Amino acid sequence: MSLISQMLGDDETLDPFLSMMNRCPVLSTPTDWKETKDAHVFLSDLPGLKKDEVKVEVDGRVLQISGDRHADDDDDDDKNKKMIKWHRVERCRGKFQRRFRLPENAKVEQVKAHMENGVLVVTVPKQELKKPNTKLVQIQGN
Repeated sequence: MSLISQMLGDDETLDPFLSMMNRCPVLSTPTDWKETKDAHVFLSDLPGLKKDEVKVEVDGRVLQISGDRHADDDDDDDKNKKMIKWHRVERCRGKFQRRFRLPENAKVEQVKAHMENGVLVVTVPKQELKKPNTKLVQIQGN
């Protein structure tokens, strides 16, 4: 139950945060990005999705995670759909997409992804960047 509903004692009170979440794909696909010694690791919560419903792509230095959440009643026949009465719909459905610009030290050709228990883990190995050579420039004049 949301804090607003608890304060007002009303389960049916409009919860602005949940309404915003249902409209905003960024909020409905929470993703953590952590950097370890060896890699950048992305963890996306994708409950109820199978790995074949999610796509991970790298375009240049941009990591893109996308997919489509289908409504639960997509498989029901027309007869059963007419009997369904929804009391509340808070889970996000439809297409989603997240994009992350990877840093220069990312080895974009070695990206790996796996999915377990509704969590997508994308690992982007890191490489050590060469420091630019410093050249001393002589100043001319008096």
